Amino acid sequence: MLNFKKMHGLGNDFVILDGRENGLSLSLEQRRFISDRKRGVGCDQLIVIERSQNFSETNFMRIYNPDGSEAEACGNATRCVADLLMREDNIDNIVIETVVGNLNCWREAEKRIRVEMGIPSLKWRDIPLSKEVDTLSLPLEEEPVAVSIGNPHCVFFIEFKDASGAQARYGGLDDWPDEEVEKQGKRFETDPLFPNKTNVEFVQVIAPDHVRMRVWERAAGITQACGSGACAVAVAAIKRGLTERKMTVSLDGGDLMIDWPSDDAPVYMTGPVTYVFDGVLSFNG
Repeated sequence: MLNFKKMHGLGNDFVILDGRENGLSLSLEQRRFISDRKRGVGCDQLIVIERSQNFSETNFMRIYNPDGSEAEACGNATRCVADLLMREDNIDNIVIETVVGNLNCWREAEKRIRVEMGIPSLKWRDIPLSKEVDTLSLPLEEEPVAVSIGNPHCVFFIEFKDASGAQARYGGLDDWPDEEVEKQGKRFETDPLFPNKTNVEFVQVIAPDHVRMRVWERAAGITQACGSGACAVAVAAIKRGLTERKMTVSLDGGDLMIDWPSDDAPVYMTGPVTYVFDGVLSFNG
Protein backbone atom coordinates (compact mmCIF):
# COMPACT_ATOMS: atom_id res chain seq x y z
CA MET A 1 0.00 0.00 0.00
CA LEU A 2 1.36 3.41 -0.96
CA ASN A 3 0.12 6.79 0.25
CA PHE A 4 0.24 9.48 -2.42
CA LYS A 5 -0.72 13.06 -3.09
CA LYS A 6 -2.21 14.37 -6.31
CA MET A 7 -1.18 17.93 -7.23
CA HIS A 8 -0.91 20.05 -10.34
CA GLY A 9 0.76 23.19 -11.58
CA LEU A 10 -1.49 24.90 -14.15
CA GLY A 11 -3.04 21.54 -15.06
CA ASN A 12 0.31 19.75 -15.42
CA ASP A 13 -0.55 16.99 -12.92
CA PHE A 14 1.51 14.73 -10.70
CA VAL A 15 1.26 11.74 -8.42
CA ILE A 16 3.71 12.40 -5.58
CA LEU A 17 5.11 9.58 -3.44
CA ASP A 18 7.21 10.03 -0.30
CA GLY A 19 10.09 7.56 -0.16
CA ARG A 20 12.16 9.32 2.48
CA GLU A 21 11.48 6.96 5.37
CA ASN A 22 11.36 3.50 3.87
CA GLY A 23 12.64 4.09 0.35
CA LEU A 24 10.78 3.14 -2.80
CA SER A 25 11.93 0.82 -5.53
CA LEU A 26 9.29 0.89 -8.25
CA SER A 27 9.55 -1.35 -11.27
CA LEU A 28 9.02 -0.01 -14.78
CA GLU A 29 5.63 -1.73 -14.85
CA GLN A 30 4.61 -0.16 -11.54
CA ARG A 31 5.61 3.32 -12.68
CA ARG A 32 3.56 2.87 -15.83
CA PHE A 33 0.59 1.50 -13.87
CA ILE A 34 0.48 4.45 -11.46
CA SER A 35 0.67 6.94 -14.36
CA ASP A 36 -2.03 5.22 -16.43
CA ARG A 37 -5.21 7.32 -16.42
CA LYS A 38 -7.50 4.33 -17.00
CA ARG A 39 -5.95 1.61 -14.82
CA GLY A 40 -3.93 3.58 -12.27
CA VAL A 41 -4.17 7.04 -10.74
CA GLY A 42 -3.11 8.94 -13.84
CA CYS A 43 -0.62 11.79 -14.21
CA ASP A 44 1.70 13.63 -16.56
CA GLN A 45 4.65 12.72 -14.33
CA LEU A 46 5.18 10.47 -11.31
CA ILE A 47 7.29 12.11 -8.58
CA VAL A 48 9.19 10.33 -5.81
CA ILE A 49 10.67 12.35 -2.93
CA GLU A 50 13.82 10.73 -1.51
CA ARG A 51 16.45 11.57 1.06
CA SER A 52 19.49 13.17 -0.53
CA GLN A 53 22.53 10.94 -0.68
CA ASN A 54 24.85 13.94 -0.97
CA PHE A 55 23.48 16.62 1.35
CA SER A 56 21.96 16.06 4.79
CA GLU A 57 19.71 19.12 4.63
CA THR A 58 18.12 18.59 1.21
CA ASN A 59 15.60 16.24 -0.33
CA PHE A 60 15.94 14.57 -3.71
CA MET A 61 13.16 14.69 -6.32
CA ARG A 62 12.98 11.88 -8.86
CA ILE A 63 10.79 12.33 -11.95
CA TYR A 64 9.24 9.61 -14.13
CA ASN A 65 7.35 9.99 -17.40
CA PRO A 66 4.13 8.02 -18.06
CA ASP A 67 6.12 5.44 -20.06
CA GLY A 68 8.22 4.76 -16.96
CA SER A 69 11.36 6.49 -18.20
CA GLU A 70 13.17 8.92 -15.93
CA ALA A 71 13.11 12.63 -16.75
CA GLU A 72 15.79 15.12 -15.79
CA ALA A 73 13.69 18.18 -14.94
CA CYS A 74 10.13 19.33 -14.34
CA GLY A 75 9.51 22.90 -13.25
CA ASN A 76 5.84 22.52 -12.33
CA ALA A 77 6.58 19.42 -10.23
CA THR A 78 9.40 21.27 -8.49
CA ARG A 79 6.95 23.96 -7.38
CA CYS A 80 4.51 21.34 -6.07
CA VAL A 81 7.17 19.44 -4.13
CA ALA A 82 8.62 22.69 -2.78
CA ASP A 83 5.18 23.72 -1.55
CA LEU A 84 4.73 20.37 0.25
CA LEU A 85 8.15 20.41 1.91
CA MET A 86 7.97 24.05 2.94
CA ARG A 87 4.55 23.48 4.53
CA GLU A 88 5.92 20.44 6.31
CA ASP A 89 8.68 22.47 7.99
CA ASN A 90 6.80 25.81 8.12
CA ILE A 91 9.49 27.60 6.12
CA ASP A 92 9.46 29.91 3.11
CA ASN A 93 12.50 28.70 1.17
CA ILE A 94 14.03 25.31 0.44
CA VAL A 95 16.59 23.56 -1.75
CA ILE A 96 15.53 20.51 -3.78
CA GLU A 97 18.13 18.21 -5.29
CA THR A 98 17.56 16.75 -8.77
CA VAL A 99 19.64 14.74 -11.21
CA VAL A 100 20.65 18.01 -12.90
CA GLY A 101 21.52 19.95 -9.76
CA ASN A 102 20.11 21.75 -6.74
CA LEU A 103 17.10 24.05 -7.23
CA ASN A 104 16.41 26.92 -4.85
CA CYS A 105 12.72 27.55 -4.17
CA TRP A 106 10.83 30.35 -2.39
CA ARG A 107 7.25 30.93 -1.34
CA GLU A 108 5.71 34.14 -2.68
CA ALA A 109 2.33 35.82 -2.29
CA GLU A 110 -0.93 34.47 -3.70
CA LYS A 111 0.04 30.79 -3.28
CA ARG A 112 2.83 31.10 -5.80
CA ILE A 113 6.23 29.40 -5.74
CA ARG A 114 9.41 30.76 -7.34
CA VAL A 115 12.08 28.32 -8.51
CA GLU A 116 15.64 28.93 -9.64
CA MET A 117 15.77 26.56 -12.61
CA GLY A 118 19.51 26.69 -13.23
CA ILE A 119 21.65 28.24 -15.94
CA PRO A 120 20.35 27.24 -19.39
CA SER A 121 22.65 25.99 -22.11
CA LEU A 122 22.58 26.40 -25.87
CA LYS A 123 25.68 24.25 -26.43
CA TRP A 124 24.92 21.38 -28.78
CA ARG A 125 26.61 18.75 -26.60
CA ASP A 126 24.66 19.83 -23.50
CA ILE A 127 21.22 19.56 -25.08
CA PRO A 128 22.32 17.02 -26.48
CA LEU A 129 22.26 17.04 -30.29
CA SER A 130 23.63 14.31 -32.53
CA LYS A 131 25.94 16.73 -34.35
CA GLU A 132 27.37 20.22 -34.08
CA VAL A 133 24.94 22.82 -35.48
CA ASP A 134 23.83 26.38 -34.73
CA THR A 135 21.42 25.83 -31.83
CA LEU A 136 19.73 29.20 -32.44
CA SER A 137 18.76 28.07 -35.95
CA LEU A 138 18.51 24.30 -36.24
CA PRO A 139 18.65 22.70 -39.70
CA LEU A 140 14.97 21.75 -39.50
CA GLU A 141 11.84 23.25 -40.99
CA GLU A 142 11.12 26.71 -39.53
CA GLU A 143 14.65 26.73 -38.02
CA PRO A 144 13.75 26.20 -34.35
CA VAL A 145 15.96 26.88 -31.32
CA ALA A 146 17.45 24.11 -29.16
CA VAL A 147 17.84 24.78 -25.42
CA SER A 148 18.76 22.68 -22.40
CA ILE A 149 17.05 23.42 -19.08
CA GLY A 150 18.58 20.26 -17.69
CA ASN A 151 16.44 18.49 -20.31
CA PRO A 152 16.21 19.03 -24.09
CA HIS A 153 13.80 21.47 -25.76
CA CYS A 154 13.09 22.36 -29.38
CA VAL A 155 11.36 25.74 -29.67
CA PHE A 156 9.42 26.81 -32.77
CA PHE A 157 8.30 30.41 -33.29
CA ILE A 158 5.12 30.37 -35.37
CA GLU A 159 3.98 33.18 -37.65
CA PHE A 160 0.25 33.15 -38.31
CA LYS A 161 0.39 35.11 -41.56
CA ASP A 162 1.54 33.97 -44.97
CA ALA A 163 4.29 35.67 -46.99
CA SER A 164 1.87 38.25 -48.40
CA GLY A 165 0.73 39.27 -44.94
CA ALA A 166 -2.66 37.63 -45.27
CA GLN A 167 -4.13 35.77 -42.33
CA ALA A 168 -3.12 32.13 -42.19
CA ARG A 169 -5.45 29.17 -41.70
CA TYR A 170 -5.31 29.55 -37.91
CA GLY A 171 -5.45 32.92 -36.19
CA GLY A 172 -3.04 31.87 -33.43
CA LEU A 173 -2.00 29.09 -31.12
CA ASP A 174 -5.36 29.29 -29.34
CA ASP A 175 -6.92 28.08 -32.59
CA TRP A 176 -4.49 25.22 -33.15
CA PRO A 177 -6.26 21.87 -32.77
CA ASP A 178 -4.66 19.22 -30.58
CA GLU A 179 -4.23 17.08 -33.68
CA GLU A 180 -1.81 19.62 -35.12
CA VAL A 181 0.22 19.86 -31.90
CA GLU A 182 0.36 16.07 -31.71
CA LYS A 183 1.33 15.65 -35.35
CA GLN A 184 4.19 18.14 -35.22
CA GLY A 185 5.19 17.22 -31.67
CA LYS A 186 5.59 13.53 -32.44
CA ARG A 187 7.48 14.35 -35.59
CA PHE A 188 10.16 16.47 -33.97
CA GLU A 189 10.35 14.65 -30.62
CA THR A 190 12.00 11.71 -32.38
CA ASP A 191 14.02 13.60 -34.98
CA PRO A 192 17.52 12.06 -35.39
CA LEU A 193 19.03 15.39 -34.36
CA PHE A 194 17.90 14.61 -30.77
CA PRO A 195 19.51 11.34 -29.59
CA ASN A 196 17.59 11.46 -26.28
CA LYS A 197 14.42 12.76 -27.94
CA THR A 198 13.15 16.24 -27.07
CA ASN A 199 10.31 18.30 -25.69
CA VAL A 200 8.73 20.44 -28.41
CA GLU A 201 7.33 23.94 -27.88
CA PHE A 202 5.29 26.03 -30.32
CA VAL A 203 5.35 29.76 -29.59
CA GLN A 204 3.50 32.88 -30.66
CA VAL A 205 4.98 36.22 -29.57
CA ILE A 206 2.17 38.45 -28.32
CA ALA A 207 4.21 41.38 -26.96
CA PRO A 208 7.78 42.07 -25.81
CA ASP A 209 6.80 40.81 -22.34
CA HIS A 210 4.24 38.15 -23.30
CA VAL A 211 4.32 34.92 -25.32
CA ARG A 212 1.82 32.12 -25.86
CA MET A 213 3.06 28.53 -26.05
CA ARG A 214 1.77 25.01 -26.50
CA VAL A 215 3.85 21.98 -25.66
CA TRP A 216 4.39 18.39 -26.66
CA GLU A 217 6.27 16.77 -23.78
CA ARG A 218 8.74 14.01 -24.47
CA ALA A 219 7.19 10.64 -23.49
CA ALA A 220 4.06 12.37 -22.16
CA GLY A 221 2.36 14.08 -25.12
CA ILE A 222 0.27 17.26 -24.93
CA THR A 223 0.18 18.71 -21.42
CA GLN A 224 -1.56 21.75 -20.01
CA ALA A 225 1.74 23.28 -18.93
CA CYS A 226 5.48 22.62 -18.85
CA GLY A 227 7.67 24.66 -16.52
CA SER A 228 11.03 23.76 -18.03
CA GLY A 229 9.45 24.31 -21.46
CA ALA A 230 8.33 27.81 -20.49
CA CYS A 231 11.90 28.54 -19.37
CA ALA A 232 13.28 27.22 -22.65
CA VAL A 233 10.82 29.35 -24.61
CA ALA A 234 11.88 32.47 -22.71
CA VAL A 235 15.58 31.76 -23.31
CA ALA A 236 14.96 31.12 -27.01
CA ALA A 237 12.85 34.29 -27.41
CA ILE A 238 15.43 36.43 -25.62
CA LYS A 239 18.34 35.04 -27.65
CA ARG A 240 16.38 35.64 -30.87
CA GLY A 241 15.79 39.26 -29.78
CA LEU A 242 12.01 38.81 -29.76
CA THR A 243 11.25 39.70 -26.12
CA GLU A 244 12.48 41.38 -22.99
CA ARG A 245 14.19 39.36 -20.25
CA LYS A 246 11.11 39.13 -18.02
CA MET A 247 7.85 37.88 -19.48
CA THR A 248 4.54 36.15 -19.00
CA VAL A 249 4.37 32.76 -20.70
CA SER A 250 0.76 31.76 -21.31
CA LEU A 251 0.17 28.01 -21.53
CA ASP A 252 -3.01 26.00 -22.01
CA GLY A 253 -3.39 25.76 -18.22
CA GLY A 254 -2.52 29.35 -17.29
CA ASP A 255 0.38 31.77 -16.90
CA LEU A 256 3.95 31.46 -15.64
CA MET A 257 6.29 34.37 -14.97
CA ILE A 258 9.77 33.75 -16.38
CA ASP A 259 12.79 35.94 -15.63
CA TRP A 260 16.28 35.47 -17.12
CA PRO A 261 18.33 38.40 -15.80
CA SER A 262 21.44 37.78 -17.96
CA ASP A 263 23.04 35.14 -20.18
CA ASP A 264 25.19 33.82 -17.32
CA ALA A 265 22.37 33.83 -14.75
CA PRO A 266 19.86 31.14 -13.80
CA VAL A 267 16.31 31.24 -15.18
CA TYR A 268 13.63 31.96 -12.58
CA MET A 269 10.10 30.60 -12.86
CA THR A 270 7.13 31.70 -10.73
CA GLY A 271 3.69 30.14 -10.73
CA PRO A 272 0.87 28.62 -8.65
CA VAL A 273 0.46 25.13 -7.23
CA THR A 274 -2.77 23.27 -6.51
CA TYR A 275 -3.38 20.39 -4.10
CA VAL A 276 -6.04 17.96 -5.40
CA PHE A 277 -6.35 15.00 -3.02
CA ASP A 278 -4.62 12.33 -0.94
CA GLY A 279 -5.00 8.66 -1.77
CA VAL A 280 -3.81 5.14 -1.09
CA LEU A 281 -2.58 2.95 -3.90
CA SER A 282 -2.36 -0.83 -3.94
CA PHE A 283 -0.91 -3.02 -6.66
CA ASN A 284 -3.19 -5.89 -7.61
CA GLY A 285 -1.00 -8.96 -7.67
